[in-house]
Amino acid sequence: MILFSNLMSQMLWQISVSWTVVAQNVTDPNILGQMQKAFTHFVQTGQAWALLIGLVIGYMIRNLTSYG
Repeated sequence: MILFSNLMSQMLWQISVSWTVVAQNVTDPNILGQMQKAFTHFVQTGQAWALLIGLVIGYMIRNLTSYG
């Protein structure tokens, strides 16, 4: 019974700690606007091209180094 009581108290402590994240202050609730801004920045800085080139080069290297 003591083991069960200790287990329950630990579970309740962990639940109460994780519930503190719910009470955070949100300054900009526009999630879609933030995603659009991040994607626009991703494209404008050339990172999209770097991603595509890296995927192509990685695919070519994988095919050259694979056996069979």
